[in-house]
Amino acid sequence: MFTFLKAQAASIIATIVDFVVTILLVRLLGLQDDISMTMAAATGTITGGIVNFMIGREWVFAATHQTRRVQAGRYFLVWTGNLLLNAGGVYLLIHFARIEVALSKVLVSVLIGFSYNYFLQKRYVFR
Repeated sequence: MFTFLKAQAASIIATIVDFVVTILLVRLLGLQDDISMTMAAATGTITGGIVNFMIGREWVFAATHQTRRVQAGRYFLVWTGNLLLNAGGVYLLIHFARIEVALSKVLVSVLIGFSYNYFLQKRYVFR
């Protein structure tokens, strides 16, 4: 249970990085079309993913028994699915439901974080 809580703390930190990058890109660049906002969201997800990998490896799972290269390869596979699910979910919510990009990211991130990321990181990436 403690590992799950640490994973959620790492996820919150990575999510903050993700959201800050996304919102800065959208606001500073004045992005308004669906595709540009989706790309900003994807850029935020990439940045947050890098932060999450570093924290997950060193602190959450203390998984230094394997090389970074092996874990990074596994993480990249899981993270690619995460990126596609997040970007696709954000696009669907901003395009069809007309939900604002920040709220869309929150809704999608929470869903994907609990249902996808933790279990694959624990059982595959950092095993």
